[in-house]
Amino acid sequence: MQVVNWLPRTELPFAAPSRPELLQALEPYEAFESSGEEAAAPVAVIKPDAPVRPVVERAKVEVPRPASVTKAAKVVETAAPVAKAPVVPPPRFALQLLRAGRCLLLVELPTGERFQTRDPAYMLLKDMLRAAGLPDSPQIVGDPVRWPLLVRGNMDQGPEAARDFVQGFVSARLEDEPCVCLWLIGLPAVRFAGEANAEAWYRELQVEGLGSVWALPGLELLMEEPQRKADVWQAMRRLMARWKTTDE
Repeated sequence: MQVVNWLPRTELPFAAPSRPELLQALEPYEAFESSGEEAAAPVAVIKPDAPVRPVVERAKVEVPRPASVTKAAKVVETAAPVAKAPVVPPPRFALQLLRAGRCLLLVELPTGERFQTRDPAYMLLKDMLRAAGLPDSPQIVGDPVRWPLLVRGNMDQGPEAARDFVQGFVSARLEDEPCVCLWLIGLPAVRFAGEANAEAWYRELQVEGLGSVWALPGLELLMEEPQRKADVWQAMRRLMARWKTTDE
């Protein structure tokens, strides 16, 4: 029981006499003695009416470094799909260059093959030359110009390349023997030699390197729509004096 001293309230019979020092009153015992520093420290007093401020924890925000931002931007650029330019198929046409008197004719071949004597398109062309006062048996100049040039390969065969080729071909023939007017018969001839479209039909144009050109619908279209022949005849009457002039 951990009892150090025990004193009876009454004298026990036959008991040994008590020691006098045990009967003295003990001094009060302080369980804790404060040091001088702790006694001097002020004690905070909390008033019951004072508001209590809540403790707010600040969230830690990480600011990305410039290097990290640049790296992230590079990752986004790498991951983004690259838009490819649309592939334009090469134009397809066949043209034949002919000479009739003082005129050159760049004519679209309706079938893609050379003119034959009994072809309806060629017979219509002969009628147009007779009406214009030109020889009705035109001379063939060179081989037909067929586009695209190559079936395979990586060479550019788009519209601009076709235009440069056709104009270069005709320009070389004009250097061999000039003419007073170049007939462009058919939309491919008008587009790739005259740099124009169907709106220019029946009109006279000036093309750099080729001189004066006359834009006309194709022979096949004239056969399908005969009413266009009247427009051809009216335009022809205005230009006929150009190639009918005799040399001095």
